[in-house]
Amino acid sequence: MARLKTEFEVVCPCCQATLVVDDGLKRVVRHVEAERPDKPKLDEAHRILAEEKARRESLFDQAVKSEKSRGDVLSRRFEEALKQANQEPITKPDRDFDLD
Repeated sequence: MARLKTEFEVVCPCCQATLVVDDGLKRVVRHVEAERPDKPKLDEAHRILAEEKARRESLFDQAVKSEKSRGDVLSRRFEEALKQANQEPITKPDRDFDLD
């Protein structure tokens, strides 16, 4: 693309993108990102999608398994709390207005 006389290119030192700045407007008029070295190839798209699908299914299976065992864990905690409550002596609670 042809540049005007008032435009100049600058390479960003952190991301290596090319910025075209217009001196008259004092603003960036075009931005071109640098090519990423780890950019996935179109040939690998099927493999990447299959890996992501397997990862999602694995996470879902873990969530289902934890939800199935959640009821058992809650019932065990309830039983333990009930045993502990039965072992404690029954006392009448002290209330502030009872002390007058």
